[in-house]
Amino acid sequence: MTAHALRLLAALSAAALLAGCAALNTVTSDVTTFSEWPAERKPGRYAFERLPSQKANAQRQADLEAAAAKALEKAGFTAATDAAQADVIVQIGARISRTEISPWDDPLWWRWGATGYWRSPYWRAPRSAYYAGLHADWYSRYERNVAVLLRDRASSAPLFEAHAQTEGGSSGDAALLGAMFEAALQGFPAKDAKNPRRVSVQLAP
Repeated sequence: MTAHALRLLAALSAAALLAGCAALNTVTSDVTTFSEWPAERKPGRYAFERLPSQKANAQRQADLEAAAAKALEKAGFTAATDAAQADVIVQIGARISRTEISPWDDPLWWRWGATGYWRSPYWRAPRSAYYAGLHADWYSRYERNVAVLLRDRASSAPLFEAHAQTEGGSSGDAALLGAMFEAALQGFPAKDAKNPRRVSVQLAP
């Protein structure tokens, strides 16, 4: 292989590595928004509001609010010193659901019908025993959801609602949830945005 070919191969490998790293650092969410935000109104000061159930788990809610605060700032909002000074009241929530995935859920194993090769008890039993011995987390799937609701503080009228959803092999962390909140608020107030839509956000280094 010539020196030129080696340099070209190295450049291509580096580009592929960078592309792979970018993909690993990107969170893509399915986003749905509903906006009644007045056209002439600018983002202003906000304050979070907690439901009684959220007050019962204050630390978790504080972590969620810290993740959402960065997204609100990127959308043009600033934190009010107290709720009485806020222009909008913000309610947020997050839900993470875990599902156990069976290898037999894959239609590959069933595609040959009731008497097919893969449904034969001679093959199904050893495969079942093999999969049962694997760690359960290998077959866990997590669905992550975040929601944002903005209401006018003076009238309590709802002005903007957003939902973002992702799936993956882990429950995620604060950085991932922060990226989901950012996706939910991207393009705020998004009055003419398509629903649902896919929004990608790169995680901060």
